[in-house]
Amino acid sequence: MQKAVAYKSNSIVFFKGDMNDKVYILKSGTVNLRFNDIETGQEIHDVIKTGEFFGVKSALGHYPREETAVVMNDATMLVFTVPEFEQVILKNTRIIMKMLKVFSNQLRRIHKQVQNLLSKGEQGGGPEAGLFRIGEYYMHARRYRQALYAFSRYLTYYPSGKYASEATKNIEMLESQPSHGYSPDQETPEASRVGNELSEMAKQYYNGVSLFSQQKHEAALKEFKHIIMTGEDAEYTAKSLYEIGRCYYSLSQYDQCIQHYSGMIQKYPHHSELVDALYYVGSCYEKKGDIQKAKGFYTKILSMISDDKPVARKAKKSLKNLEGK
Repeated sequence: MQKAVAYKSNSIVFFKGDMNDKVYILKSGTVNLRFNDIETGQEIHDVIKTGEFFGVKSALGHYPREETAVVMNDATMLVFTVPEFEQVILKNTRIIMKMLKVFSNQLRRIHKQVQNLLSKGEQGGGPEAGLFRIGEYYMHARRYRQALYAFSRYLTYYPSGKYASEATKNIEMLESQPSHGYSPDQETPEASRVGNELSEMAKQYYNGVSLFSQQKHEAALKEFKHIIMTGEDAEYTAKSLYEIGRCYYSLSQYDQCIQHYSGMIQKYPHHSELVDALYYVGSCYEKKGDIQKAKGFYTKILSMISDDKPVARKAKKSLKNLEGK
């Protein structure tokens, strides 16, 4: 039987940024979770009631706490390690359903806030500015993993954009910051490197990204190919494979782009940039005048991802432009 732990009023259960593997279920009293709204930056207070749990996401995901948990009234709570909590939920489907409901509501709220940020960007510089501002917000809020992701997405969709140079510098700066506040992420594995000196491959990769953003595509292609030839870093090898295809496309070498991405997809069928690569292949066929193949790739993309993804919007727009052809 799990023992109840007592906490005094105004005590702290955990601080934002803490790393631990504990999950809490409140038995009595009141706990207030404090975190910053991603849209306004204002502090939000989320009151935990008796019978509710908290600290699950960060404990299960092994990343820093995203909020500070403050005891408002004397409280008692059950404290579980991750293995202990897993055993509990396996025996109690009611907890699983409650978790799914909580996570669903949180994701819905975050999605709405991100959409609002993008909408503000459209009013003041378009979605390009909106995406860059999301990166800036996360960086200023010290949520570095999200900032890295936003800036890397910006460079993917707007390699020659108005903020490309700033985005590149921000990525390089974030890579060299101390690890506090970071957590590993599948789509942004570079976050796990924070706190260490950039490797030579990482420096070369970001130099290539910078060259690409300056439209120096031949020079960028050379950088990415050198990383592939060296093969010293699996992460940056996979990332460079994607960038090589973008270079071929920007140099109007459409056959090479199609061939390159076909090989990449065979080697890395779960590549994080798979859908974007498919879009480039479809666009290559469109440039070559093979409209049916282009339509086929755009349609495939729409069957793979939700409509709110940027590449899905691009695929939809491309299909619309090809209507009647």
